[in-house]
Amino acid sequence: MGLTSASTGAQVLHPSGLHIEKETEKDRVIALAGNPNVGKSTVFNALTGMNQHTGNWPGKTVVNAQGRCRHKDTNFILVDIPGTYSLMANSEEEEVARDFICFGGADAVVVVADATCLERNLNLVLQTMEITDRVALCVNLMDEAAKKDILINLDLLSSRLGIPVVGTAARSGEGLDAVMDAVKGLADKTGPAHSLVIAYGDQIEDAIHQVEPAVVAALPAGANTRWIALKLIDGDKSLMDSLDAYFGFDLMQNEGVSRAVKEARRTLGESGIAEDQLRSKIVTKIVNTGEGICKGAVIFKTKEYAERDRKIDKILTSKATGIPIMILLLFGIFWFTITGANVPSDLLADSLFSLEAPLSQLFVNIGAPEWLRGMLVDGLYKTAAWVISVMLPPMAIFFPLFTLMEDLGYLPRVAFNLDNFFRKAQAHGKQALTMCMGFGCNACGVIGCRIIDSPRERLIAILTNNFVPCNGRFPTLIAIITMFFAGAVGGAFQSVVSTLMLTGTIVLGVFMTLMVSKLLSKTILKGMPSSFQLELPPYRRPQIGKVIVRSIFDRTLFVLGRAVSVAAPAGIVIWLLANIHVGSLSLLAYCAGFLDPFGRFIGMDGYILMAFILGFPANEIVVPILIMSYMAAGTLVDFDSFAQLHTLLVANGWTWLTAVCTMLFCLLHWPCGTTVLTVKKETQSVKWAAISFALPTLTGIVICAIVANGVRFLGLA
Repeated sequence: MGLTSASTGAQVLHPSGLHIEKETEKDRVIALAGNPNVGKSTVFNALTGMNQHTGNWPGKTVVNAQGRCRHKDTNFILVDIPGTYSLMANSEEEEVARDFICFGGADAVVVVADATCLERNLNLVLQTMEITDRVALCVNLMDEAAKKDILINLDLLSSRLGIPVVGTAARSGEGLDAVMDAVKGLADKTGPAHSLVIAYGDQIEDAIHQVEPAVVAALPAGANTRWIALKLIDGDKSLMDSLDAYFGFDLMQNEGVSRAVKEARRTLGESGIAEDQLRSKIVTKIVNTGEGICKGAVIFKTKEYAERDRKIDKILTSKATGIPIMILLLFGIFWFTITGANVPSDLLADSLFSLEAPLSQLFVNIGAPEWLRGMLVDGLYKTAAWVISVMLPPMAIFFPLFTLMEDLGYLPRVAFNLDNFFRKAQAHGKQALTMCMGFGCNACGVIGCRIIDSPRERLIAILTNNFVPCNGRFPTLIAIITMFFAGAVGGAFQSVVSTLMLTGTIVLGVFMTLMVSKLLSKTILKGMPSSFQLELPPYRRPQIGKVIVRSIFDRTLFVLGRAVSVAAPAGIVIWLLANIHVGSLSLLAYCAGFLDPFGRFIGMDGYILMAFILGFPANEIVVPILIMSYMAAGTLVDFDSFAQLHTLLVANGWTWLTAVCTMLFCLLHWPCGTTVLTVKKETQSVKWAAISFALPTLTGIVICAIVANGVRFLGLA
């Protein structure tokens, strides 16, 4: 199947590390392929019991995930490869998917297809069948097809394709045992190998026959020489690079192969098929073959099976209503998050801070020195407790709401609505999706940028993801809005005003994302926006129970754990700075005094800047550091109400202008330490990690300086 290893018989690993190591010789490696948004990761999760995050938008799987399952006394290693529409490697996802099918050592490939649009999905099925003779088709979402009155004759499809075809509804587990039965037969080589071979017409077939004998002579036995011959004629450079790496030599340097390819191309040219037309003819033939296979096997009982989705999209993606509805939904999510998190946040804070006294007493009882107690209890524990009480409740509300939007299928509509704006900024429309991920955690948003094919546009998305505030910056923004603006309203409308201002702040962040993206496109990352195919998935009813459980365990606790692990050590540093004195002043006070002139120039003061600097490990601790600094308490302090905190801030010189500049700097300043490290990992470059830090920092300084000095010049403050 696929391509064999080198002729020596030794195992050859592809440089990208695609080969999967088996624990025993009896283990079977199964690749799960499929178009984006067909439920491939849901099939993977259901079979392996793993909890890989799934969502109703294209491009979720951007790396190979693997898990294990056992079926009828056989161990299987399932590999969820990136979702792709084709194996012709026009993007990173397509290249990774193709290379794993070719070189990953899979014993069989399961192509997962969407039953509601099967004809379109067969393009990938047919391309996969050209590479390997061990393919099974999993027609997923059969329940959705039934709702839309789509009838599928699975037996007829299997007969025409010559491969096992199984219908499934992966979310309920229906049909998955049958999939594994088919897979076991293929992996054990007891099932039928496919018999369908696409005939590309006399001219192309003659060209293949010219090249294939030379390929057979040059490669070890078992290689798919027909497919390789076709790709050599096509001149697929990406595949040539992968073949060179896998076999250890350049196939086109072989004199016989090179001569045969040149002769085949010359013959095609004489037949009226130029080199730039060959791929088009290949794709057209594959598409037409898929249409022919589906004819009579897929029956739409009603022509307007997608009418409901189209009616909804006329509203949600309209130029007139799409953006307003998007902002309204954003307002709703933030309102639920703000109002719903208040009570549990207070309860959690009371519970965690009630342990402070017993912990302190424990250190006294064991005779520990006071500095150790202060560093570990007042520094490490109280910082971790603050982060947990501030972050956990809003994340436990925000992430499920966000995940519900994913499962419903709305996020691709957000990308559709914003695509024109990002195109004008010479960036990629999918950046809208990664930007949305940044609301929960900017580090997650950076990782999500893998779904963007173009390296230039992916880098733009990574560098600008920080301009949308993560969950860690919401507490600071909400506190300032409540104290200095919404607090004047009071009553039931206070939360509404807070949410309106927070939504406006988010919109400003989106605007800055677009502006900085355009600036990067005109300077250090010049280029034109690439076109891309964005599939608008059908609307689906979310599985609310699974969404809540998955979002809490996969996202909320994961992000919280990472924040605590970074913030707790930072608490020790903060405690040391506040408690080590030189003369009558602490090191914290000296640092704040040094920064004060610059801080006031940009509308803040030295203590505010120190709070942001010390909050680099975790943005959640900016407010408690500020309180501690103003009170010179030497430990993190919490306040019973925003009124008390407002009084403290005003007593230390805060005005409405200070509040505005602090909000702007909170929105635009450097990313947290976790995000910077993630940028370093994703770009494999210290330079780009440094730029990801410097870019928002300079932007925040410039914007704050303009606002502060502009207001002062006009005499408004």
